Amino acid sequence: MPIRAVLWDIDDTLFDYTGSDRAGVRRHLEAEGLTDRYGPPDQAFGLWREIWREQFARFRAGEIDFREHRRERVRVFLDAPLLTAAEADAWFGRYTRHYEAAWTLFPDARPALDTVAPHFRQAVLSNAAAVAQRRKLTTLGVRGHFEHLLCADELGCAKPEPEAFLAACAALGLPPAEVLYVGDELETDAVGACEAGLLGVWLDRTGTEPPAALPDGVRRIRGLHELPGLLDPVIDFGAPSTFG
Repeated sequence: MPIRAVLWDIDDTLFDYTGSDRAGVRRHLEAEGLTDRYGPPDQAFGLWREIWREQFARFRAGEIDFREHRRERVRVFLDAPLLTAAEADAWFGRYTRHYEAAWTLFPDARPALDTVAPHFRQAVLSNAAAVAQRRKLTTLGVRGHFEHLLCADELGCAKPEPEAFLAACAALGLPPAEVLYVGDELETDAVGACEAGLLGVWLDRTGTEPPAALPDGVRRIRGLHELPGLLDPVIDFGAPSTFG
């Protein structure tokens, strides 16, 4: 069965989320007068990301909603459990301004999107907030490449749950076997996609040594410049777009 659409992850796949987040945290702590409290910048950033993973896991488990997971990130990072919702929102909002000022695409992102565009439909499936991702893609000048943008906060489920991938396929009106998913996380993105019936592609930008054998069905690339070469042998071009 031919692949007719490419479904994309955004953060650390098209968009340099880690680099932008690191710069945003550093600038925010400087502005808040908190640099001495957390030690070297990489140490502070490591703590921020660890807390993000913990609180996002709570959101995925249904313990808290998406907005509350952001508030809890702030409370735990500041060691201020009694911080009100308004105070936590304000602190996170100030951080967000620094983070957004550092937004950037990876150098290979736009060429990959442009190469794929004439032959395949494109959409996005992200575990981040829809409002932020829409604005991010618009600001970076690539929103027009995608027919659909589906995000965890609006779907009520998140990768690697099969429901998230299947919702994206349903939006495209295609069976999972006709959709390829590209993402930077092996388990969350590539394995999750394969388990939902899509073709999963793991973008291993860091050159991490792969497992002795990749999970069944998972393809691996080191950069998005490799994607067209991967697509050629497994795809029959086609599928009229419903874009617009």
